[in-house]
Amino acid sequence: MKTSVIVFPGSNCDRDVAVSIKKITNFDPMMVWHKETSLPKSDLVIIPGGFTFGDYLRCGSIAANSPIMKDIIKKAKNGLPILGICNGFQILTESGLLPGTLIKNDCLSFICKIVSIRVENNQTSFSNKYKKNEIINIPIAHNEGNFFANSDTLKKIEDANQIIFRYCNANGEINNSSNPNGSIKNIAGITNENGNVLGMMPHPERATCNITKLNDGEILFKSLVESLF
Repeated sequence: MKTSVIVFPGSNCDRDVAVSIKKITNFDPMMVWHKETSLPKSDLVIIPGGFTFGDYLRCGSIAANSPIMKDIIKKAKNGLPILGICNGFQILTESGLLPGTLIKNDCLSFICKIVSIRVENNQTSFSNKYKKNEIINIPIAHNEGNFFANSDTLKKIEDANQIIFRYCNANGEINNSSNPNGSIKNIAGITNENGNVLGMMPHPERATCNITKLNDGEILFKSLVESLF
């Protein structure tokens, strides 16, 4: 499995993702600098978390205009699987590969903790090894993780079953008290209409440790391996 991890100035989760990919696939991913103009041959592209370009302007807005993004956009439109995590999710919305936007948390502060999320759609390459409505625990670490879309866009997302993960409580209940950042409809992760691009705020690469029993994120990567091979 050939995986490309995109590295920007300010990326700080690229190595975490690389460790998880190596652990699950037994292959080292290719670390691709953002100034490259074309991707190496890849089965999967991951845009990791971090604070690209210091989060100046809007989070992900400068990175979305990096040279490598032109080829990522082109290949995504041709069906290449793309996973954007946290800041990577922000980059995907800024580049137009995903609808909506990520704004400041409603608590107006940085959040770093483990949260519960519910699997809303397990019919994608990213979620096929989860059970529908399964409750999983994944860490979050963000200041602008509040997903927002206007009513027309939100309806399209819901009608097309593009919501993959929602924030919930330990019982799977979705309400304001189980929403850590104010995201509309408790949205934690969505895909594009074709289902090959996923953006999510929680960090699955930080939940692949059997020793600590924080390993629900490992299933996401195993879903990709099963789908691609």
